[in-house]
Amino acid sequence: MFNVKNRDLLFLFTFKNNKLLPKKINGCILPQNTKKIPLNKKNPNKLKILNDPIYGFIQIPNTLIFDIIEHPYFQRLRRITQMGFTNLVYPGANHTRFHHAIGCIHLMQKAIRVLRFKQIVISEDEENALYIAILLHDIGHGAFSHALEHSIVDGICHEEISLKFMKKLNIEFEGKLTLAIEIFEGKYPRKFLYQLISSQLDIDRLDYLKRDSFYTGVTEGNISSDRLIAMMNVKDDALVIEEKGIYSVEKFLIARRLMYWQVYLHKTGLVAENMLVKVLKRAKELAGQGTLLHASAPLKYFLYNQISVANFNNETLDMFSKLDDYDILSAIKEWTNHKDRVLSKLSKMIIDRKLLRIEIQQNKFDEMAFDNKMAFICKQYQISKKEAEFFVFQNSIKNQAYQKDKPIYILNKKGELKDIADASDQLNLQALTNPVVKHFICYPK
Repeated sequence: MFNVKNRDLLFLFTFKNNKLLPKKINGCILPQNTKKIPLNKKNPNKLKILNDPIYGFIQIPNTLIFDIIEHPYFQRLRRITQMGFTNLVYPGANHTRFHHAIGCIHLMQKAIRVLRFKQIVISEDEENALYIAILLHDIGHGAFSHALEHSIVDGICHEEISLKFMKKLNIEFEGKLTLAIEIFEGKYPRKFLYQLISSQLDIDRLDYLKRDSFYTGVTEGNISSDRLIAMMNVKDDALVIEEKGIYSVEKFLIARRLMYWQVYLHKTGLVAENMLVKVLKRAKELAGQGTLLHASAPLKYFLYNQISVANFNNETLDMFSKLDDYDILSAIKEWTNHKDRVLSKLSKMIIDRKLLRIEIQQNKFDEMAFDNKMAFICKQYQISKKEAEFFVFQNSIKNQAYQKDKPIYILNKKGELKDIADASDQLNLQALTNPVVKHFICYPK
C-alpha cells in the first residue's frame, strides 16, 4: 500500500493479486475501490523554505510574508533583472529583483536576531514591519531598473512607485502594512529601524553587493555581510557598528567603490542603458505623432499617454505592475523592422549587441569635437540633427563611495561614537568622501 499525491487529491492505491486494478475517474487512472480524500485547501502550508545559491536555505517567516510574495505585484519582480544590461559584459548577471528581495528578508532576520541578543527591544509588530518594508523596498523598479525613469515616465522615481505599491497592498491586506510604510517613509520614531532599510550600511546594500559580486564573478565586491550584521548595535537610537567590525566596514566601502566603477558603471553597460533610454524616447516621440508601434498593452499605455507624478493613479499603477523586461525586449525585437530609421537602427544595435562607441574621461569633452561628430553622422546617415542626437550624445556619471552627511558610526569600548572616516586609520577612506565625476560621449563606430 502506498500514497500518491496530485494537486487536488490524495489517493490510496492497493494491490489485488499483485496487480493494480486501474479505473479512469475525471481523466485520472485510478485503482478500483479507492476513496478520494480532498486536501485542506483553506490552510495550505505557507511556511516555505527557499534555496538560495548565496545563503543556502531561506525561511519565509510567517504567512503574511508568504501571501505578499505570492501577490502578482511581487511576482513581477521575477521578470525584472537586477542589473539591467550588465549581462552584456558579465554573462552570469541574470539574477532578478525577486532574488534580491528574498535575500534581503533573510539578512533582516539575522539582523533582528543579533540586535535582540544584544538586548535591543524589537516588538513582534516592528519585526514584521521590517520584513515587509525590506521585502517591498524595490517593488517600484521598472523594466531594466532605471531606464524607464528617464524615458517613458516623467518625474517619478522608483522609491515613490514602491510607496504607491505598498499603500495599495495595505488596502488589500486590511491595514497590515501600515507600520511597514511608516518605517519605510522614515516617520517611525525609532530611527534605527529606518536605517536598517535605508542608510549607507543597510540590509539592501549588504545583499546586493554580495549577490552582484557572486553573479558577475567580480570578487572585489564579495563583502562579509554576516560579519557586518554580527557587529551591529544600537546607540542613542542610531544603528552603529561595534569597534571590532571596523575593518569589515572599510572593506565594505572599498568594495562598493570598486563595484560601481568596475560593474555598475562599466562603459559597455552604460552605453547599452543609454541606448535603451534613447530607443524608448524615440518610441514615445513617434507614439505622440500617432505612429503605430507594435508593443504589449502595458507598454503601449506608457508610450501613448503622458505619465507624470500628477496623473500616476491606480490604473497607471496596475498597468505598471504588468510591465517588465519581457515587454521591452519583445518590443525592441519588433522595432528592428520598423520603417522609422532611427528606431529600427537603435533597436537592431541593441539586439545584435553592436553598440555605440563610448569614451570616458575626467574632463568635459570639447564642444567643437562634439559638433564635428554630430555633423559627420548627419551626413553619413542622411538624417537631421534632431535625429542624429539619438546616436551622438554626451553626459556625465557620478559616484560617491561614502557620504559624510549620512555617517556610519563606529561604537568604541568606551561607548563613544565616531564617524568611520575619522575612526579608520585608512587614509583612502577620507578620499572616498569626495564625489568622483566622469564625462562620457557616445557615437557610432
